[in-house]
Amino acid sequence: MPDRMPGPGRPLLVAVCVLLAGVAVCDLFAVYAGFRTHFAVRADGGFSFARQDELESADALFRRVDRFYVLALTACAALFVTWFHRMRRATGALAPDGFRWGSGWAIGAWFVPVAFLWMPYRIAVEMWAACSRGPGRGAGSGPSLWPVNLWWGTFAGSLLLRWYAGRSHQRADSLTAVLDAVTLGMVGDALNVVAAGAAAYFVVRLTRMQVAAGR
Repeated sequence: MPDRMPGPGRPLLVAVCVLLAGVAVCDLFAVYAGFRTHFAVRADGGFSFARQDELESADALFRRVDRFYVLALTACAALFVTWFHRMRRATGALAPDGFRWGSGWAIGAWFVPVAFLWMPYRIAVEMWAACSRGPGRGAGSGPSLWPVNLWWGTFAGSLLLRWYAGRSHQRADSLTAVLDAVTLGMVGDALNVVAAGAAAYFVVRLTRMQVAAGR
């Protein structure tokens, strides 16, 4: 991590990374709970069946994970959006003409229905481009966008998968349908673990770039 932190600041950056790790741990436990559900279901002669106590145990584990996940996600989202907004203000000074929306959208974009799936990404790309500008660099000669793309692709993919898994679980009318929904949820949880790691790399890398560009 950079020694000097103009803009968001080192304490906030560290806190965001720690909470991202906490969210990833909850996702890993959710994947484990999914495996517990799969192991509880048995097949014989084309029929699926499960012991009630094993299903209830797996469901109780899901509920416990959800309680911790909601707490970790709420805290992480609050600090991440705070970091995102402060970084947008700091990078705006580097490229005043490089942003389509004002700095307030670094917060508001996360709360606009449907548009939240792409507006924060566009702001992140603009921040990345602003920090890539420096002495001797052209507008397009900065580092590759792959950290931004990896973070947003896995994050958005996880959101959509888990939303669909939740809807499928509500409509499930058989053990097979329940297992299919659980499997989708497990994939979404695993993808969110990757998204958390990619987000941590993104915030540290962008902060380092912003510090270097501001010198």
